[in-house]
Amino acid sequence: MSRARMRIVYGGHVQGVGFRYTVKSLAPGYEVTGGVRNLPDGRVELIAEGAREELDALAQSVMDSGLGPLIRDVEMHWEEAQGGMRGFEILP
Repeated sequence: MSRARMRIVYGGHVQGVGFRYTVKSLAPGYEVTGGVRNLPDGRVELIAEGAREELDALAQSVMDSGLGPLIRDVEMHWEEAQGGMRGFEILP
């Protein structure tokens, strides 16, 4: 199984609305590792590694959750998996 790293930066009304906690609660449903954090500019960053299909499914579940209407911009980047992440957490 080929692993990849997905980095998504969400813009819109995404801080102060439980965004990170919602993503953290969705992640255990997928075979991914990574984390989610607030950025100083008001956006939220999601970084996850796993099989491409699992990562795509996680990204879609974020959009399908109650967060979808709050998201105005999505920047998605793909890279090779780097490893070193365990579980899924809210990052500082």
